[in-house]
Amino acid sequence: MNVDRTVEQLREIGVSTLSDALDRLGLPGAVPGVLPFEPGLRLCGRAFTGQYEPVDETGGTVGDYIDDVPPGQVVVLDNNGRLDCTVWGDILTCVASSRRIGGTVINGACRDVAASLQIGYPVFAYGRSMQTGKDRVRLASINGPVRLGSVGVHPGDIVVGDADGVVVVAARQADRVLDVAAAIEAAETRIREAVASGQRLDAARAKMGYHQLQTPSEPR
Repeated sequence: MNVDRTVEQLREIGVSTLSDALDRLGLPGAVPGVLPFEPGLRLCGRAFTGQYEPVDETGGTVGDYIDDVPPGQVVVLDNNGRLDCTVWGDILTCVASSRRIGGTVINGACRDVAASLQIGYPVFAYGRSMQTGKDRVRLASINGPVRLGSVGVHPGDIVVGDADGVVVVAARQADRVLDVAAAIEAAETRIREAVASGQRLDAARAKMGYHQLQTPSEPR
């Protein structure tokens, strides 16, 4: 498998820093409320997307797409924020883990949480529910645009998740986000070093412009 250097660089940066970088650039991407089921779980990879819709009289299924997800990619499923039925469970978790898929992010709920925790497969969602999505929702499309809350996700965008939540970095903006995030990290490191050497926090912050690190350099 070829190494995706952009993904690997983003993997090393916390989502809080990436969120600040997105703010600095005036870009969307921070997804409120989508969290891992265990704080130690992390993910980073390019998005493989799936859009769900309610089942009607024509029927439909929750879909069989998992064998087509490339290793390393992150499955992003948009179930329109529904918490009354799930689109991910233990069978998908086991297959995704064995295929070295990078993780799963759901605009909605997940079930069989214990399975993902047992094998350490990262699932991020708005919540958990035992009720199946079968006969309630159907997979309408794969690898089209979807949403995580108010944030749009396109196939190939980079999804990063850790204990603080999820951010989506648009593929075309990744280099800009990386540059700004690196500058923010460097400034915060210098602040920590200054405080460790005995400097007052307010002075160290003022010197590094801490309170404006996330402020857009121009009006949005």
